[in-house]
Amino acid sequence: MVVQEHRRRGGAFAVAAAVAGMVVTSACSGAGAAAENHSGGGPADEVRRAADTLTGAGSSKARTSMEMAAGGTRVTIRGEGGYDFARRMGRLRVVLPKDPAGADGHKPITELLTPGALYMKNRGAGVPADKWVRVDTTTLDDGNLVTGGATDPLAAAELLRGAQGVTYVGEEELAGRRVRHFRGTTDIGRAARAAEPHARASLAAAAKGFTQDVVPFDVYLDDEGRVRKVRHRFSFANQGRTVAVTSTTVLFDFGARVVVRLPDERDIYSGKVRA
Repeated sequence: MVVQEHRRRGGAFAVAAAVAGMVVTSACSGAGAAAENHSGGGPADEVRRAADTLTGAGSSKARTSMEMAAGGTRVTIRGEGGYDFARRMGRLRVVLPKDPAGADGHKPITELLTPGALYMKNRGAGVPADKWVRVDTTTLDDGNLVTGGATDPLAAAELLRGAQGVTYVGEEELAGRRVRHFRGTTDIGRAARAAEPHARASLAAAAKGFTQDVVPFDVYLDDEGRVRKVRHRFSFANQGRTVAVTSTTVLFDFGARVVVRLPDERDIYSGKVRA
């Protein structure tokens, strides 16, 4: 697989497809009721505002998981780090699952998330250990919603701008905090048109790359309207099979200091990455 950003599929599904290769070898009683909306408007309006609310929140720590399923096999990629929503930049340490024999097949991957670009270190497949791979996310078939093995937390919220058919499930407790659970679907193309400029091109690419443009979601908002947890269920084609992907992002410790330093140009690998 070539990872040069001028190529249409440069690095597409770089982490997720590698794992997909391994894969290939009732609502609560309150559902449908109008939510108590602290900001005015209905449930859909509050969910669509999630990205703006996160930007206003500044920053947070984050945990991610991406479960991929095909042919009766499931594998999960996990990540942990932080995100600066004001600067629209994040840093995650992504851990790939063990190989079918039970061995750890890859070192954790460090990912830097920025508008329009994904940086990966320890990508493997021929990349020197001290080099980063840079991928232009606006050229990816999925807009980097699954490529890196973790959905960019701000992109996950921007995706909610296309929310429709939103129902209020009810109040729940998440990590000791009261949250409000909403459920619905989002249309990727609609989200792209409504997204902020920094996310628009990547989401527009994603609208063309998935098997289904309509993505079911569950989102949990706190009293301030901040996303505490969001889960999207995607699907894409891999080697002639449809791979179901459940991507979950959990945000906590809002206001935590998050440091993201982009690599120097000389530290970015410009060669080819073997499949």
